Amino acid sequence: MIAMEGNISLSEARVKYCLYARKSTESDEQQALSIDSQIKEMQAIAERHDLNVVEVKRESHSAKESGKRPVFQELLADIANEKYNGILTWAPDRLSRNAGDLGSVVDLMDSGKLIHIQTYGQTFSNSPNEKFLLMILCSQAKLENDNKSINVKRGMRARVEMGLWPCKPPTGYTKFKRIDQKCEAILDPERAPIIKQMFEKVGYDGWTGRKLHLWLKDEIDFRTENGKHLCLGNLYRMLENHFYYGRFEYPKNSGNWYDGAHEPIISRELFNIVQEQIKSQTLEPRAAQKEFAFTKTMTCGLCGSGITADEKFKKQKNGNVHRYVYYKCTRTKDPNCDCGFINENDLISQLQTLLDDIDIKVVPMRDKVTNEVRRYKQFQQMLLGNKADIAVKDIDIRNYCKFILQEGDVEEKRDFLRCLKSEVVLEKKRVSLK
Repeated sequence: MIAMEGNISLSEARVKYCLYARKSTESDEQQALSIDSQIKEMQAIAERHDLNVVEVKRESHSAKESGKRPVFQELLADIANEKYNGILTWAPDRLSRNAGDLGSVVDLMDSGKLIHIQTYGQTFSNSPNEKFLLMILCSQAKLENDNKSINVKRGMRARVEMGLWPCKPPTGYTKFKRIDQKCEAILDPERAPIIKQMFEKVGYDGWTGRKLHLWLKDEIDFRTENGKHLCLGNLYRMLENHFYYGRFEYPKNSGNWYDGAHEPIISRELFNIVQEQIKSQTLEPRAAQKEFAFTKTMTCGLCGSGITADEKFKKQKNGNVHRYVYYKCTRTKDPNCDCGFINENDLISQLQTLLDDIDIKVVPMRDKVTNEVRRYKQFQQMLLGNKADIAVKDIDIRNYCKFILQEGDVEEKRDFLRCLKSEVVLEKKRVSLK
């Protein structure tokens, strides 16, 4: 090893150096020199010892993991291509804190492509003793990294066992800025009350996630500490976060649950109610969804979205249960569409009224009627032993369509609507043709 203040060997006069400066991202090195300061100091050394610096490279990535520094990988490639054969850097640990990158540096020295490494206090050339010392210093830096990782994990385990959340708390909480109260999450006085309202509106008022999202964004302009609106996905993740009633899992998906020392925003009971509400609002797989007669054959007359249906049951005092089906806009094209909803019985009644004035594709309907008459004749002959005298020409197509609307199954009703020469639209509880 040659000391910094010593004389540089004559053989080093032909060395072309790359000045490599890296700012560490590890927390225990916050007092390390900045990149600009490193470059300034190393340029002074280069001038004092007349070193030929041909390029300067800067990097702020951590050297803890192998192959994760793009600038350093470029440096190694340039040395392998003999663009330069020396490195000027602040300290050995600027080059490597892992065995993989250290091995790459030593391999280049063994091959004779890397002749000299100059640091602030030391020099390393392609000699066994100096390479061994370089490996010891870089390995020592790796040991420090490994020990620091163990210490950090131990510290986090100690914190969570005390009920302290070691990471950034969710929206609705903030962190103490004081060092002696590190990891203590406190209520955000601006956002915590709104978080509570969110749970109440879903749990007690039956709001959907989409309705809640519109309320947060358009009505009260709710934003996170970073000044951003919540997306729908983040909103659902918040509604499923146990942290808000005082429990948390750490690490995530580990199965290790802790009672938090922070003040809850909601009760456990309200959280459970919200989970049931979210589960009930989740769409079933398409194969398991109930089919409704008019959902795929009508559109919204206001925004052009499709039409969806909802099924309701009402139990009377005498024990009878009545079923009601309502059709409404899906609001996929306009979340604020004011189309309204219509009862299926009213929808059918309006369609039957429109039948007297609309144009029907007669041929498909006549084929349908012919098949129905044939079936009826066969049924009557098999059941009663006599022949029916009904002819297709005696049947009024429009009356048959009205019958299908009233008594037909889902597919029969859809077949009828496909025979219309006009599109059926729903607008403010009224059915019309377009």
